[in-house]
Amino acid sequence: MATLILPGDWIKNWEKSGKHEFVQLCKDLTEKTHHGSEIRGIQAALYELCYQVVQGNLKLDLAASVLGDMMELRDDMPSILADVFSILDIETGALEEKNKRDHYTQMVGACLFFVPEVILKERLDPETLESLGLIKQAHQFNQKIVKIKTKLFYKQQKFNLLREENEGYAKLITELGQDLSGNITSHLVLESIKSLIGCFNLDPNRVLDIILEVYEGRSDQDEFFLPLIKSYMCEPLTLCHILGFKFKFYQEPNEETPKSLYHIAAALLHHNLIELEDLYAHLMPLDVTIVEEHKREISEAKQIARKLIMVVVPSEKSEDKEKEKEKEEEKNEKPPDNQKLGLLEALLRIGDWHHAQSIMDQMPSFYATSHKAIALALCQLLHLTVEPLYRRAGVPKGARGCVMRPLRNKRAPRPAETFEDLRRDTFSMLGYLGPHLSHDPILFAKIVRLGKGFMKEEILLSCFLSVADQVLLPSLSLMECNACMSEELWGLFKLFPYQHRYRLYGQWKNETYTSHPLLVKVKAQTVDRAKYIMKRLTKENVKPSGRQIGKLSHSNPTILFDYMLSQIQWYDNLIGPVVDSLKYLTSLNYDVLAYCIIEALANPEKEKMKHDDTTISSWLQSLASLCGAVFRKYPIELAGLLQYVTNQLKAGKSFDLLILKEVVQKMAGIEITDEMTSEQLEAMTGGEQLKAEGGYFGQIRNTKKSSQRLKDALLDHELALPLCLLMAQQRNGVVFLEGGEKHLKLVGKLYDQCHDTLVQFGGFLASNLSTEDYIKRVPSIDILCNQFHTPHDAAFFLSRPMYAHQILSKYDELKKAEKGNRQQQKVHKYVAACEQVMAPVHDAVVSLHPPRVWDDLRPQFYATFWSLTMYDLAVPHSAYEREVNKLKAQIKAIEENPEIPLNKKKKEKERCTALQDKLQEEEKKQLEHVQRVLHRLKLEKDNWLLAKSTKNETITKFLQLCLFPRCIFSAIDAVYCARFVELVHQQKTPNFCTLLCYDRVFSAIIYTVASCTENESRRYGRFLCCMLETVTRWHSDRAIYEKECGNYPGFLTIFRATGFDGGNKADQLDYENFRHVVHKWHYMLTKASVHCLETGEYTHIRNILIVLTKILPCYPKVLNLGQALECRVQKICQEEKEKRPDLYALAMGYSGQLKSRKVHMVPENEFHHKEQPVRSATPASQQNGPGSTGKPATNSTKTEEGTSEEGDRGKDKSQGTVKPVNKTNSAAAKVTTSNGNGALNSTKAVKEREDKEKSGKEKKEKKEKTPGSTPETKGDNRREKQRDERAAKEERAAREGKEKTPKADREKLKAEEKSGKEDKAKAGNGESKEPSRERDTIKESKSKEKGERAVAGSLKSPVPRSESAESERDHKRRKLDSHSSPSHSSSVKLICHLHSFLQDNSNEPKDSASKHHINYNSVARSKSREREMEKKDSENTQRSKEKKEEKDRKERKRDHTAADREMSQESKRRKDENGTNSSKNSKSTSPSSDSPLSAEKDKSKRSKSSSKEKSDSVKPERTSSGGKKESRHDKDKSDKKEKRDSSGGKEEKKQYP
Repeated sequence: MATLILPGDWIKNWEKSGKHEFVQLCKDLTEKTHHGSEIRGIQAALYELCYQVVQGNLKLDLAASVLGDMMELRDDMPSILADVFSILDIETGALEEKNKRDHYTQMVGACLFFVPEVILKERLDPETLESLGLIKQAHQFNQKIVKIKTKLFYKQQKFNLLREENEGYAKLITELGQDLSGNITSHLVLESIKSLIGCFNLDPNRVLDIILEVYEGRSDQDEFFLPLIKSYMCEPLTLCHILGFKFKFYQEPNEETPKSLYHIAAALLHHNLIELEDLYAHLMPLDVTIVEEHKREISEAKQIARKLIMVVVPSEKSEDKEKEKEKEEEKNEKPPDNQKLGLLEALLRIGDWHHAQSIMDQMPSFYATSHKAIALALCQLLHLTVEPLYRRAGVPKGARGCVMRPLRNKRAPRPAETFEDLRRDTFSMLGYLGPHLSHDPILFAKIVRLGKGFMKEEILLSCFLSVADQVLLPSLSLMECNACMSEELWGLFKLFPYQHRYRLYGQWKNETYTSHPLLVKVKAQTVDRAKYIMKRLTKENVKPSGRQIGKLSHSNPTILFDYMLSQIQWYDNLIGPVVDSLKYLTSLNYDVLAYCIIEALANPEKEKMKHDDTTISSWLQSLASLCGAVFRKYPIELAGLLQYVTNQLKAGKSFDLLILKEVVQKMAGIEITDEMTSEQLEAMTGGEQLKAEGGYFGQIRNTKKSSQRLKDALLDHELALPLCLLMAQQRNGVVFLEGGEKHLKLVGKLYDQCHDTLVQFGGFLASNLSTEDYIKRVPSIDILCNQFHTPHDAAFFLSRPMYAHQILSKYDELKKAEKGNRQQQKVHKYVAACEQVMAPVHDAVVSLHPPRVWDDLRPQFYATFWSLTMYDLAVPHSAYEREVNKLKAQIKAIEENPEIPLNKKKKEKERCTALQDKLQEEEKKQLEHVQRVLHRLKLEKDNWLLAKSTKNETITKFLQLCLFPRCIFSAIDAVYCARFVELVHQQKTPNFCTLLCYDRVFSAIIYTVASCTENESRRYGRFLCCMLETVTRWHSDRAIYEKECGNYPGFLTIFRATGFDGGNKADQLDYENFRHVVHKWHYMLTKASVHCLETGEYTHIRNILIVLTKILPCYPKVLNLGQALECRVQKICQEEKEKRPDLYALAMGYSGQLKSRKVHMVPENEFHHKEQPVRSATPASQQNGPGSTGKPATNSTKTEEGTSEEGDRGKDKSQGTVKPVNKTNSAAAKVTTSNGNGALNSTKAVKEREDKEKSGKEKKEKKEKTPGSTPETKGDNRREKQRDERAAKEERAAREGKEKTPKADREKLKAEEKSGKEDKAKAGNGESKEPSRERDTIKESKSKEKGERAVAGSLKSPVPRSESAESERDHKRRKLDSHSSPSHSSSVKLICHLHSFLQDNSNEPKDSASKHHINYNSVARSKSREREMEKKDSENTQRSKEKKEEKDRKERKRDHTAADREMSQESKRRKDENGTNSSKNSKSTSPSSDSPLSAEKDKSKRSKSSSKEKSDSVKPERTSSGGKKESRHDKDKSDKKEKRDSSGGKEEKKQYP
């Protein structure tokens, strides 16, 4: 009460100003008359004043006078003051301070004269009254009160019923039941009722009850009865009690509350005659009971759902069904009478939404509306609310609809006129209605149509999304397969972006079905029905099953599709029937299906790879196949799926690219497969029509509509370029980011999938996007590579169609500008168009690589290589012809078939003829285009390659930046790369060495093969096959070789010559030597293949088997190489049968094909020309690999030569170019020619000198190895020494009888001796050397990639780096001078140049012209010198014969002992240096370890005999031409180096006889 506090100043200055202020305050409070608020104010003021007196702050007489004055302000002021005294009485009675109580009693006593005693006696405590003297004794007063109360409240009166007269009630009922249509008002009737009560002494409460009874009977007369009750009634609570008593009467069992009672209760509530809280207490059942009932319903629904999901035996199933039926019957017999729901319905019927909402809030959500009557009543109210707005914005054109009559009730919710008005009540009503809108499909349609209308105005998006989520979709679930509602709803949903739609579907699928017992049951029933249908779905019954699926999907698509997708993930053979059965779905269902597929794909609980971690899970593959088929066949929006794939790529996950691959393949008809036949591949190099007809496995049906849909989805959502860039970047991401812990096999598959999808997707964009769209979206090449970090091959792949489009459009412009029909003019215009379009590209590519790259390759050449395709280089005439012939055969078959109707015949023939014409037109168009392109290349070629550095460097950059990246990009690119190399050769491009290019491609394939994925190895194999086809064609016929390679700069053997005229005819590689080189390449391929097969690595073996299968048409051609391969593959078959079945299958497949190709293989001597070795002036020991280096012209430079040879041969090994044809070339070098060189061979002195030098070298060879090979032990040295001594004895004995034998016989004997010696050596340590030798060559080939920088150091050359480089050059010049005949020198010179270039190209200076002049002069000098030597030798032969023999024997003995001593020291030093090399390098076996032994022995005999003869024919000389003595140390060094290399050559011979 003490809300008003008097200021302290008023009390202090009470007489001066405080009294006046207080009186003024009370007057102000009295004037404010607002429903009793002024009483509270005055009470507070008076209380404050009296409280100050009690506290002693104000004098009693001053306060009493003011209080007396206050009595005049209001009539009830004494009563108000008495209330204040009553409160203070309680407060002071509880205080301990007696003085305050005294102050209080004195104050009340002072006020007695203006406050009546009666009021004080009512309100004050008896003790206080006694102290004031108003009563005598408080105790007696209390007793008196108790007696009066007992008499009033507890004593029962004997009521005289006869005092009330029944006539009065009869008159009352008549009065209330009269016709109310006239001028009778409630006021008149009320007056009559009052008269009847007074006249007949009627009980007022019973009168009220009778009024309610009559109102209940005449419930339509609201306008009359409500004002009557309002004016009659005194207390709302009394009315509420009477109504409650009526409701209580109907709460007995089997009683039903009449609707009329609900109606009058609702009407009274609506008009605020009673309070809901007062009436609600009288209604049954209790709220607690309702909540329990709701929980019980949910648990029952869940139990039913569980039973439906569980697998039950048929007998148990029938029993359960019977029990359920019984329960339902029991429920139906005794429906519970819920008075709260009845009242709620009545409230909704009259439009009292406010009170109805209050009742629904007391209950669980959707409990009230789950009763159909209430749901329908609420729907009716909603109809009335939305009617005006629906008429304005929702009625579709042509629809009339029925007119709704509005409620007469003015207090009902106002109808909505605008979308904003819907916020007021409509949305909340819909929220309470929830899934039970299903009871009124018409209202459902109205709400949806309003939504469509609203989407045009876009005001209440969030509200409508909530309505869709909470009302529309759940209601659809409860409707019985209403396809029209589904389509109506799609009309609204398709206006939302897919993100909103998918959110709604997600809520619908995962949350809505748990919110209500009915929905729980519906979900279980849908799953049960879906199981029934899916069990019976087959290809044969697709139509009836499809109809059932359609019906089920109209209401509950999410549940149905979820189950169907789970089945498809298990059983992929269901995909076909399921896709066919989906044709009865509505548009909304198709959209839901897309969402369900994405949700299934994104399921975090499912692993996307199998348990072995090597393959993608089958469920993902099944879903991907389904995606392709469904999106292809039905008009489903693709945006969500494409965005999902994009998001996965953005997150660095590439598994889901499988989906994109399938979708593009099915929708656009673009297949990606590396298993194309050669015919298909050829067709793919033609135009679009030829591709469609002959390039794909399956027939490409009409994909125009589906590919258009895919294109639109990509362009509308701006996903085309992001997808391309993400895929291009993800290729490396698969390996370096994603593939860290994954199995290598899986990483390879994912990389292939990513790459293949990129190629496929890029192909789709190129063929479907218009020129403007493509150019607008794809940025320039430098932005792609530098800004977006796209790999160069992918960037050019995306840009290539753009360049082609731009060139063609520019060409068309130029043609229109100048009208000239001559072919020449057209070509010039085309070249001009190319220059205009490609000039910016040439500038852009410069930034892609370091400046040093452009020292050799021009940007123009680089851009040309990457911008052209096979379509530009060649016309596949045979493919066009093949397809045309097929169509002709088709026409013929149609004509001959009598069963086809005439009109159909005509149509088919017209189709085939039109197709034929299209193909021929396309061929003609392509032919013109190719001619233009070739003319352009002819003009460009002179500026392609610069000669700033060596040709080797140029070829390296070409291979590294152009050929290798592109040849593994796609199958067509593999063919293109091979064709481009051939084209560059045919165009006679300056500074391009074809021979070197092919050599580099075939020589070191191990690393390329090992680093490929499975699909890349297929493409690489195809590339090698195409390269080998070209080489095989040249190899097959001399005429073809002379025509296509004879005078071409690509086959110059002097590699440093610049331009066309760098060499003459003698510098061209002749046909026979080309055959030797081809054999070498075949050997290299065999060696690499065997190495890969022996590694035991899964990737190496798989890839080499794939490559070998691809190159089968061209390799192996040589019988012994084929046999070596066959043996190794057989071994793989045995080893991998149990361990790795996929490798076993590959190996078996290749083995079978290889055996079938055996008939086409030829012996080595047929593959390239081989002759029997005879004595020659050129020592075999100086031939390195396939090239022969010749003998030094003079003895004065032997030391230099030795050192240079060591560097040279070391480089050869470091480059990895192990030369397989050394035996053939050395044989060619040893052939006796017809120009008199035979005389030299018969001269004994020269022969013996050579013999001596050679034998010394051979002995050292056996004890020395190349730097990377296994060092020999002391035991090996000892055994070899003994063998050599035995051989020397036999040699002496043979030589004594040899003087009498002819020359040929002597050679034969030597050959036999030599072969015997070799057999022994082979038995001793030959086998252990070969494996290490082979591994060394493989190891050393790695350095080819790194350059030849560290050769001198690694070989521990005794001369400094600069000196060794000089000595190498001198050595090469001398090699050329040492040849004995023009034909011989040309063959040797070729191989010499080829190898010298391959080995040390990078270390040589660029003075190529001067070098070659020396080469030519040295050839001439060598010839004259050789003639002089021959003449002198023939004169001195007879004279010095006997002397020499004796001298030889002594010299040989001395040399042997010296050599052995040096060798033992050398081997010790090597062991210390190399340590563990021997154990590490002795494990692998040679490529030909399984080849036939007889052939090996035969050939080794021949090679050994020839080298033995030479060792007897040459005597080492100690003095140089200047007369200076050579040091023994230098000579030995040079000898050792020569022997080391020649021993390498011999061991290679052992590997492949």
